[in-house]
Amino acid sequence: MIIDTGQDVRERPRADPYGISAALLDDGIRPLAGFDAWLTGRQRAQRHRITRIPFAAMDGWSFEPGTGNLVHHSGRFFSVEGLDVHTDRRWAGHWRQPIIVQPEVGVLGILVKRFGGVPHLLMQAKMEPGNINGVQLSPTVQATRSNYTGVHGGRGVPYLNHFLGADRGRVIADVLQSEQAAWYLHKRNRNMIVEVTGPVEEHEDFRWLTLGQIRQLLHRDHLVNMDTRTVLACLPAPDGPLGAAPPRDRFGALVRQSMAGGFHPVTPTAELLSWLTDVRTRRQLVQRRVPLNDTAGHGWHRDDDGIAHRDGRYFTVIAVHVEAGNREVRSWSQPLIAPVDQGVVALIVKPIGGVLHALVQARVDAGAVNVAELAATVHCQPGNYRDVPAEARPAYLDEVLTSDPARIRYDVVHTEEGGRFYHARNRYLVVEAGPDFDGTPGDHHRWVSLRQLSRLARHYNYLNVELRSLLAGVHTLQ
Repeated sequence: MIIDTGQDVRERPRADPYGISAALLDDGIRPLAGFDAWLTGRQRAQRHRITRIPFAAMDGWSFEPGTGNLVHHSGRFFSVEGLDVHTDRRWAGHWRQPIIVQPEVGVLGILVKRFGGVPHLLMQAKMEPGNINGVQLSPTVQATRSNYTGVHGGRGVPYLNHFLGADRGRVIADVLQSEQAAWYLHKRNRNMIVEVTGPVEEHEDFRWLTLGQIRQLLHRDHLVNMDTRTVLACLPAPDGPLGAAPPRDRFGALVRQSMAGGFHPVTPTAELLSWLTDVRTRRQLVQRRVPLNDTAGHGWHRDDDGIAHRDGRYFTVIAVHVEAGNREVRSWSQPLIAPVDQGVVALIVKPIGGVLHALVQARVDAGAVNVAELAATVHCQPGNYRDVPAEARPAYLDEVLTSDPARIRYDVVHTEEGGRFYHARNRYLVVEAGPDFDGTPGDHHRWVSLRQLSRLARHYNYLNVELRSLLAGVHTLQ
């Protein structure tokens, strides 16, 4: 169905158009009140079955003779290999682990069109085999290079022409971004937001939503997928009024004011980037791809049904068979990484000089492309740190886990990338620091303004994917 109108939805003051879109919940062309019925309909239409199977039952996948690497017969998509890691951390500084190797750069793209002058975003109801709840709200285009070049022999990717090629619209954002470096080696995807002016057909699995409607949905568990969250974080920070809607509350007013700029951050951006560069220079991260078989001597054990660590921590590599009614391919099998525990990704924030700042860390992960990226204050699976020395526990973890509920401003459990991870989930938190919080950052943390984070999210290799996901949540608090 093609929707177009030249009439404004209602009279509005002159302001940033994306700020106006962010202010609209029920005045868009698709009222939010009808969203749940639409999503339920898509869940029924996209009937699917995910079945865990033995490795030997996978179609097209096998363990490579000699190395034991788990590979696809086409040589494409991805592989599961071994990684040998040396770091300079005092506790457990050397290890080996399975890791996903996927050198292809995929496209994560959101299409934007203005109706009545108000930007609307074309979102997709999409099933991924590792999703909790099955169908989640995805970008307009979410495709690996193997997908959109047809390696699987399936149907084409709708709307791809608006992002690649001669029909591409006006670019709002276009940046390579990293993905989960604890489980991927050097993984990147192209995050894009493109605005078009001509007619666009709204297919049944797609729906036009305002930015405000999507931000409202970001407060629901397991609904807005990781790919949508990372692309939303790439939206430009506003330079003017955000729209007509009043802030949610005192904290919302502080978020809005801090996002709009005009204030001096406690750490100037040049100084922040110099600190990150210094961390990348001083910290040690030596990565060496090794055969998957060679992880066996480092605690990993493979049987017919999975590859797991002997301590029962971290993650398991499993195999699944997928039956899906409306995907490019109707059925397939593949490996997935299944984390053992739910993670915690928490950002501690506080006003400094009237500007809301977030305490971020420079985090080193096994598969990082450039040693370290900026990450949330706390980013870990707490279960991995049971029975470890106190000095090895993540900084500020206990402060977050014992936070006064009255100071928790955002608290949502989101699923991570369902195309490669099975029921991977993190509890995303924004915690306003109390008056007694000792916020003096050490060597690995710095206070950064929200506007600085928003601007850095539009550049490659500064914010990791979990921090970008959380930044999308911070935007909803205005």
